[in-house]
Amino acid sequence: MTTEPTLAQVAGRALMHVEHPVVMGILNVTPDSFSDGGKYTNVDAAIRHGIELHRGGADIVDVGGESTRPGAERIDAETEIERVVPVISGLASVGVPLSIDTTRAPVARAALEAGAAAINDVSGGLADRGMARVAAEAGCPWILMHWRGHSRHMTRLAVYQDVVSEVRDELLQRVDDALAAGVAPGQIILDPGLGFAKNAEHNWALSAHLDVFVDLGYPVLFAASRKTYLGRLLARPDGTPRPVEDREAATLATSVLAVAAGAWGVRVHDVTATADALAVWRATGSPRLRRS
Repeated sequence: MTTEPTLAQVAGRALMHVEHPVVMGILNVTPDSFSDGGKYTNVDAAIRHGIELHRGGADIVDVGGESTRPGAERIDAETEIERVVPVISGLASVGVPLSIDTTRAPVARAALEAGAAAINDVSGGLADRGMARVAAEAGCPWILMHWRGHSRHMTRLAVYQDVVSEVRDELLQRVDDALAAGVAPGQIILDPGLGFAKNAEHNWALSAHLDVFVDLGYPVLFAASRKTYLGRLLARPDGTPRPVEDREAATLATSVLAVAAGAWGVRVHDVTATADALAVWRATGSPRLRRS
């Protein structure tokens, strides 16, 4: 007996085959995220913002219920589910394509049941070995990010001899484990994990060599939006980093450079500005467009 795919499954599969760079809008329903913590902890406010992100150009809205900023403390799975499921259910009911930003299999499962179309796992499956089974059973896109440890300890893990080759090799191990668990190759998206167990020098090296990850043959998600290394690049004369809210122009530059290097998509806070910038990039008649 053939089961008809759900609307979420259709949306997830469609994302893997779009002809334009995917814009993923960030919706943190947390009190402590580095950029917008506390703004959308109210369910109604979160749903309104998710709709605004979609209308503003987000192909998919990424809902997260646990902060992964450096030094962040963990919450329990029940709290995470309580935060994300009502928001996902509300947004899915009005047709907004969604991903769940979580490292926990039970949270991912609950989010998929509520209408999410994809899993964005910053641990690449390492934090919860049950995540691979959830992804395999759902048949949904699974974003595997490069990760070496939870936020509280990750800065001490930012030690590399060759960050590009080491991140590539460690991501490939995540891919191998996912495939061994029954995840289909067509479900996998890679993310080099800027800022996660990486310092500014590491982030710039990964950005400059994004083609190394694109050449692996999987879609690549690039997520630099408003991150600390951009603030430090744009520091004031006294060395004070540029405030989070004033890093948008730099974020736009990273997004355009990433898609020009072949990235499948970008994860950003300001989707309208990003969509506009990418529209300008597409108007140049990029090689990617000419292949379509």
